[in-house]
Order: sequence, then C-alpha cells, then structure tokens
Amino acid sequence: MSSSVIVPVIDVQSNNFKELWPALVVAIKTSSFIALDTELSGLGNRKSLLAESIEDRYKAICHAARSRSILSLGIACYKKLDHKPPDSYLVQVYNLTLLCSEEYIIEPQSVQFLVQHGFDFNKQYSNGIPYCKGNNKGGSDDRGVHIRALFTELLRARKPLVLHNGLIDMAFLYQSFYAHLPERLATFTADLSEMFPAGVYDTKYVTEFELRLTASYLEYAYKKCKLENSRCVTSGSPGPHIHIEFCQYAGHLSTYIDYRECPAVPIIEGQTDICQRFSAFGWCPNGTKCPLSHDTDLIILQDEKCKEDKRKKRKRRREKKGGLDTAEDCSILDGVPQNKIPNMEVDKEEAAGDQQETHEKSCSEGVPQMDTDQIDEGQSMKSDEENRASEDKTDTRVSATTAKSAEGSSGEGTDVHSAEADAQMKKKADAGSHRAGFDAYMTGYIFAYSCTVAKKEEAGVGGIDRESEQSLLPTCINRIYLSGKAAPLNVVKSTFSKSSKAHIQKMEMVWGEKI
Repeated sequence: MSSSVIVPVIDVQSNNFKELWPALVVAIKTSSFIALDTELSGLGNRKSLLAESIEDRYKAICHAARSRSILSLGIACYKKLDHKPPDSYLVQVYNLTLLCSEEYIIEPQSVQFLVQHGFDFNKQYSNGIPYCKGNNKGGSDDRGVHIRALFTELLRARKPLVLHNGLIDMAFLYQSFYAHLPERLATFTADLSEMFPAGVYDTKYVTEFELRLTASYLEYAYKKCKLENSRCVTSGSPGPHIHIEFCQYAGHLSTYIDYRECPAVPIIEGQTDICQRFSAFGWCPNGTKCPLSHDTDLIILQDEKCKEDKRKKRKRRREKKGGLDTAEDCSILDGVPQNKIPNMEVDKEEAAGDQQETHEKSCSEGVPQMDTDQIDEGQSMKSDEENRASEDKTDTRVSATTAKSAEGSSGEGTDVHSAEADAQMKKKADAGSHRAGFDAYMTGYIFAYSCTVAKKEEAGVGGIDRESEQSLLPTCINRIYLSGKAAPLNVVKSTFSKSSKAHIQKMEMVWGEKI
C-alpha cells in the first residue's frame, strides 16, 4: 500500500510576495514542467458551460472569466533530477492568494464551499495579491513584482503546462493576467498554441483516454496513480517509477509553509457503504451530511475489488463457453462498475443538475469546489471531474540555502527531517482540505506518473528513443478534455484562424519578437 505523503505548500501573499519572488521565478525557469490550478469566485450558468455547441460553451466561459475572478492560484514546479533514479523530481509547490482590484461577482455556492474547506476570506481581503484583468492596467506586464509579471515569466520559460480539466482555467488565466479574451474559440486556441510552445496537457483527458481509470476526478486520479506507483516500488518491479523529493525549509521561511497530508490508503475491513454519486463524480449534493462514505481511498479499493470480481466472472464464462470472448469482454469499459457512468457519456439532465453544485480537486478534491474541474463534478469551480537547484544567485538565498533537497527513498516523496521536526510537521499537516497549491501538486503527479507509464509501454514495444522521451506524452499534447464529448479540444493554430491583435502585441513584449 502507498505511504502517507506530506506536501509542503508555500503560502504566497502580498506581504511576502516580493521576498519569495526570486525563488518563484527560478522554480519556474528551472522546471521540467509546470502544473497549475485555480480557485474561482464562480462560473455563472452551469448549463451554458455544458452546451452542445463548443463555441457556445466558449462564450459562456468568456462571460464567466470577465465577470468573475481568480481567488487563488496553485503552481507546482516539477524539475527532473539528473544523477538520480529515472523519473525523480524535485517539486516546489506555491499557493498564491489573489485579490482582483476590480468589481467581480462572487457566488454564494462558491463562498460556502471554500469556507467549508478552509479558505480564509479575511486573509484574502487583507493580504491578497492585487491584480487587474484584461489589457495592461496598472503598468507594463514585464516590470515589477506583481502577478501579471509572474505570468509573463511563466510564458518566457516555455515549459509544458499541465492542468486538470483545464479549459476554464486557461480562459481565466488569459483574461486575468494576459489580455481580453478573443471572441472566437479558434482565435483563443491559436493564441494558446503560441503562448505555450512546449504544449498544454490536460490530466483529465490523460486519465480518461490514456490511463482509462474508473473515475477521473482529480483526487481519485491522484490517489490511484500514487497507489499504483507505490505498489511498483515496493514490489521491486522493473522499469521506471516516480520518485518525489521536496525541499526542507528552514528559518522564518518555515512560517510560510502550509503542510498538506495525503494519508496512506487503508485496507478495507468489513463492508463499507460508499456514496455512489461521490464515487462516480467526486461530488455529492449532501456534502458532509451524507450518511454514506466519501472516502476516496475506500472507493478506489472497492473499484479494484469490483474489477477483480468481474475479471474472475469473465474467466469462468470463457471457460464455460470454451474460451470464446464476447463483445462485452472486449469493451473498453470492462471493469467499470455499473453505477459509474463515464464522464463523456453522462446523461444530459443529470449532468445539468450536477453542474449546479460545485467543484472537485484536491486530496479532498472529490468535493464541490471553486475550481474549473467542478463542472462535471457539480462543483462550484470547475467541471467534474482536478524546486530545485538554482541557476540564479537570488535563488541561492531563498531556495538553495534555506531549502535543501530531501530524498524520497520510498518513491513517494519523504522529506529528510529530524524526528522532532517531522513530528512537528505532521502536527501541522492538514489532511484532505482543498487548496489550489495542493491541487496543482496532484495534477503534476498524475502527469509525471502517466509519462512513466507511457515510457514503460514504449520500452515493452521496442525501446525508448531519445526523441520520444523528450516529447513527454505525444498522444496527449494540446488536447483539452471537453465534458460530454468523445473528442478533445485541440490547441492549435489552424489555417483559417489568426492570432488576436492583443496577443500579437503581448508576444512582442514577452519574447521580443514578432509572430
């Protein structure tokens, strides 16, 4: 079984943003890929966000991004380590509390959900990092210490961007820190393809179409990947495994750390009644009042037991029929419990009802949140569903000197602390509450694990060449999950669409070159 993991999340607010800026920028520049997550003040009409027409969906998303705001931004920087076991990463996680300086709508559902999961609105309004939406309000994007300048650094780094169910995230990021959203979806995707030349990856798409997990909301996908990786490590099976290392933060920097705990998966003893809605979608309308279990660990183990029972049943059936497979046996949905409906085949009426609730994402993500992932999950933020060596002297001060790399011998990421420090850290650790920073960490973990699985499969087929290793997940690059659709949104610039004028001007500023 997987071991318990405690993830240090650096809380960034207006009172320490300038101090942490050098480490943040170096973390971004030296990363192998960057995972992002947002918490939003609302999404507006959930039914419009699941419209049959993708263009109509985009218009609804634009309206939400222009009228709502980002409350917090999670950034997880994954840096692949040389001279370590394959697929070893040093991870730095930041949770930025933001405050839009303009008027914006905040929905009661969003407030209720976030407050239930520990979001401190008093802290946001007193210490949130201010920002203005749209085009260049309050000075140039590439100068000063502010969130738009940080987004510019993210673009300049040209790193792969990883999100979970990320269409709404990208629209909000574009509107909030970059420019006014273009009117047409094709223009938007054309802009994105140039903003992120290393590619955009959606772990919601990865879990559904590549890993083919029973459920794909963020918490479920993360815990499932973590469990499978841990099993591979403990069993000593050949091939690469993910090894996660964190930094050990010393001195006053430790006061900025918010420890997030993801407990080990337990062993089921006796019969446990699972909430089937939560099991399928990561969200339940009854919330904490539901008498059934919302424990994602138990849901995963129950799914595995169900899958094994079906496998044995199919085997007995084949033996009885003389080894003839039926069409049912060949279905890609084999092993999926009958009470679970793939997200892309959710009944329209039920999906519309689910949307009006709220978002999922975090080690407690399977609960309504203010995330883009909540749309399918019925959460109030998003659909259904979810540092390093330094090249800069400034990083030596904050990142290298105060944060030493800690090796994760279990493959799951354990910090090298003294027994006393570790006990104190566990005491501070908060298990299962929703934070954009921890959600970003989970998103990045799923992606790293998926890259490892793909690498194993390629090695089994005929070896891994250097080019394929550099391309990460070539079958998933620039493919964004669309709720209720069997095909993803492709982030490409077609011959029939041009980049927006605002984007062209931004690119000249960001990279100093015309496009």
